[in-house]
Amino acid sequence: MWVPILAQLFYLSSSPTESPYNGVMPADEISRAFLDYSVTRLAQLQGTISACCDRLSEDQMAHRGADHENSIKNLLLHMTGNLRQWILHGIGNAPDIRERDAEFALEATPSASELRRDFDLALNEAMQVIAAVTPEHLLTIIDPQPTGKHRHPTTLVAIYKVVGHVEHHTGQIIILTKQLAGTDLNLSMPRKR
Repeated sequence: MWVPILAQLFYLSSSPTESPYNGVMPADEISRAFLDYSVTRLAQLQGTISACCDRLSEDQMAHRGADHENSIKNLLLHMTGNLRQWILHGIGNAPDIRERDAEFALEATPSASELRRDFDLALNEAMQVIAAVTPEHLLTIIDPQPTGKHRHPTTLVAIYKVVGHVEHHTGQIIILTKQLAGTDLNLSMPRKR
C-alpha cells in the first residue's frame, strides 16, 4: 500500500558512507522521510491490529477484565477519535467531532466490525493527510485540542504523537489478543517457544 523510498532510506541507512548525502541529508528530504515513515508505520500497525482482531469474536473484542480496563472495542474507538481530532481536524481542517468520554464507556455500543471499519477509514484518511503535508508545513502551529493539555503543537509534533499513540495501543491490543486467544500470534518472525 505505502512503500515510500525515502522512508526506507530514513529507516535503513545505517552509516553516513552508505547515504547518497554523505552523512548530511537536506532538511526537506529529512522532512519527507519523516512523513513517509510515519505513513508506513501507521500502515504496519493497521495490519497488526487487523491480524489481532481477526482472531477474536465479538464477545472477546468487548471483554474487560474489570471496569477500570478497556476492551479492544474501546481502544479502537479511542484511536479513531484521536486520529480524527489530531490529524483530520488538527492538520486536515475537518470538523472536530470527537466525544472522548464515550470512547471509554463500559459498553462500547457499535459492533466490533463497525468499529474496525471506522478505525480503518479514519486511519486511511489520516495517512492521506500526513502524506500530503509539505515539509514547510511541519512547523506550522495547529490547535487540535483547544481545551486539552497539549495546546498549540506543531504539525510535526501532532504526527509524532499520533504515531506513538497508535503504537502504544497496538501493544495493548497484542497483549489482550494473546490473553484472549490463548496463543502466540506470530506477528513478527516465527520462533520456537
